[in-house]
Amino acid sequence: MTECPKYGKTALITGASSGIGAAMAGVLAHHGFGLVLTARRAARLDQLADELQRAYGIVARVYPGDLADPETCARLAGALERDGLAIDFLVNNAGYGISERFRDTDWQRQRDFVQVLMTAPCELTHRLLPGMIRRGYGRILNVASVAGFMPGVRGNTLYGASKSFMISFSQSLHTEQQGTGVNVCALCPGLTYTEFHDVTGSRRRMQRLPRFFWLDAGRVAEAGYRAVMRNQAICIPGAQYRAIVSLVRALPPGLTHRIAAAW
Repeated sequence: MTECPKYGKTALITGASSGIGAAMAGVLAHHGFGLVLTARRAARLDQLADELQRAYGIVARVYPGDLADPETCARLAGALERDGLAIDFLVNNAGYGISERFRDTDWQRQRDFVQVLMTAPCELTHRLLPGMIRRGYGRILNVASVAGFMPGVRGNTLYGASKSFMISFSQSLHTEQQGTGVNVCALCPGLTYTEFHDVTGSRRRMQRLPRFFWLDAGRVAEAGYRAVMRNQAICIPGAQYRAIVSLVRALPPGLTHRIAAAW
């Protein structure tokens, strides 16, 4: 296994080419973890790996792949085993949104979405968790969203549902791993400055919101790192979003649904 200078531990980050994924790579490199970076954009990954190796003296490896392909997780796990890389810290971060209404999109796009945001994180966790348990050390950080606590809105029909799934999955896994040395946390940021809204085509609309609502990707990543190291089941960065989630939970479901329907 390729060791990193401080701890001899290695982190795998999906969707590492930009946004919260790239920020998580920086945080983990700063804390001495070796890196395995995966995403579709190989050139972006190569550039990030080179920058982090030079800045922090860690080893960063690049394994490009598209998680929408159902075979990618198996191929990635096989490549890690072939190269003798044991993963101690898994960040399931890859994700995107589909801004159109459910009925207006073809099923293949929705199927790929489910594969990337729900199936792939579960499969990677299932493949890597046993090794973590055997070694008595593991960290699993699932990047969800405050959208997982909210009632559904028009468009991005599966987005909130997928994030709600990841929150519940993380909570269950967190409970199951007590006493094993494996910590599990769902990181649930609100609006964060990334490429997400450029990809979904909602940048112009979202920029109308006050700056108060926007989070910095680096601070989100650092909050997620601290939370999973403390074995905190859920992390909601930003006091404004913790207050919003608390309010939504306190209101009657019918009322929150009507408010969301008017959005």
